[in-house]
Amino acid sequence: MMEKVNTTENGIQPQNCSSLSNLLASRVGQTFAWCLFLVVSLVGNTLIVIIIYKTKTLRTTTNYFILNMAISDLLLPILIFPSSLIEMYEGFWFFSGEQRQVFCQLMLFTQFVSCLVSIENLVLIAVDRFGAVVYPFRRPFIGSKLCLFFILSTWVAASALASPIFLGYKSVEYTGKFQNCEWEWKRNFSADKYLQAMPFILMALSFALIVILYSLILFKLKSQKTPGEQSVNAVRQREKRERNVLRMAVAIVTGFVVCWGPSTTITLLNAFVWDNSLSCDSAAFWLITLFMAYANCALNPCICFAFSGKYFQGLKRLLRCH
Repeated sequence: MMEKVNTTENGIQPQNCSSLSNLLASRVGQTFAWCLFLVVSLVGNTLIVIIIYKTKTLRTTTNYFILNMAISDLLLPILIFPSSLIEMYEGFWFFSGEQRQVFCQLMLFTQFVSCLVSIENLVLIAVDRFGAVVYPFRRPFIGSKLCLFFILSTWVAASALASPIFLGYKSVEYTGKFQNCEWEWKRNFSADKYLQAMPFILMALSFALIVILYSLILFKLKSQKTPGEQSVNAVRQREKRERNVLRMAVAIVTGFVVCWGPSTTITLLNAFVWDNSLSCDSAAFWLITLFMAYANCALNPCICFAFSGKYFQGLKRLLRCH
């Protein structure tokens, strides 16, 4: 027997699946996960922002895109994770009237924009690395002026792509209290399908482009010949720097795909194959993929500190100052 689901602020939620929401163990586990993601993401991404601001050698195009990702990731611990905890325990009873509608739309809009900005920045990082490695003696593909333009463009494009949310998201009352947010689409209106399919399609296309660019970068690094004995050390140092940056960029892309891939795939299947219906067992798996997606905003700072000596040194200097 398949239970009908609601699309709430946290994603696909099955009705009448008490084992998912009412058991004490489930709530304790979810609470621990939300709090862990909130603390690690808030502290980690804030540190990334501060370190880039204070370290001149990190003020490069690639690191500016990482900075942009950190800012987009901060939206989740500041807005989404606290509201998820409130929704799980009490519902949003403290809102009334039009505040409910605005709150529901803003929460889902924030999640979409954060995810889309991250995808766009991953593509821009790949393009910047491609230009720096494959064409090292040409002008950068993305200069300082273009960098700011592209950073602003990521937010404008993400906001435009997520704008249909304001057409069909609404607040829902149970027993006279505002409990959560759900979809309420007009009949024959396809915006729900668009919003469920768009992140997957954008991620798939972006990932294909990123794989092509990084494959060309690796081929270039492996086939690169040293021009002469006098420049051996300089070339090797530059190659080492490029490889270190490349490792970090590939790790960030891999982490993003591993974290967001399962949830976006299930959302796509739920919209076009399962007709917005999930069994309670399937919904339990969906909940796991949802937490995997949210874990990405806490994972990115850890990758930067683990794969980049400059970020790690910046962190040590920052900690010494305090």
